[in-house]
Amino acid sequence: MTNTLIEAPGPAVRSTGASVPSLVGLEIRKSLSTRSGKSLAAASILLAPAAAAVAATASSEPLGSVTGPLGALGMLTGLVLLSFGVLSTAGEWSHRTVQTTYLLVPHRGRVLATKAVAVALMGAAFAAMAAALVAGVLALLVSGASWAGVGLAFGAVVAAGAAFAVIGAGVGAATANTPAALTGLYLVILGGIPVLRTFKPEIGDKIDPAGATLALAQGQATTQSILILSAWMGVALVAGAVMTRRRQVS
Repeated sequence: MTNTLIEAPGPAVRSTGASVPSLVGLEIRKSLSTRSGKSLAAASILLAPAAAAVAATASSEPLGSVTGPLGALGMLTGLVLLSFGVLSTAGEWSHRTVQTTYLLVPHRGRVLATKAVAVALMGAAFAAMAAALVAGVLALLVSGASWAGVGLAFGAVVAAGAAFAVIGAGVGAATANTPAALTGLYLVILGGIPVLRTFKPEIGDKIDPAGATLALAQGQATTQSILILSAWMGVALVAGAVMTRRRQVS
């Protein structure tokens, strides 16, 4: 008779990888742990209300609706959040902290996705605070203005804040160079596209994320504005993912 040795099953192996919420929280803390990150976060919240206060006290003309100023100042917040997004990705390469990041999470696509979620949440939160402060300034300093559609404008500003932060993160990941990413983005959005809109408005109007934010806040060209912001985010993230996978970590 042969004795058969039956081995007891071993303990189940559990994944030791950090969960997505933990990684997102880590990215948020990293973005807000540096002096430059804190400064950009504060600027994104306070710059638009300060501009609203200056404009309201300097202007003597009556304001028809608050949606226009809210959208314009939300666009200003979004432009600041571009820098915040760029810093979250390109800043890691500039300061050579990317090695530690990839040791913690070796999957580069997952790292970029986590950063995109983190900056989107922060961008939406900062834009919401800025929009609320702008609305408060307008309520205190401007009389007789129409508040119809302010809810839609507020939502548009919050969505644009998230979008601009994600765009910055994607472009920062693609270039891995903070000055190059910032210079390229601001030259295109504030320089190239306005010139294009002057000479080829049928093209410029369809690719302008700043104009899309303003139009969305005023309830104009809603579908086109959403598509413009979505396209910018998609192209930036795809470029960031492709270039990040090809880039050597040294």
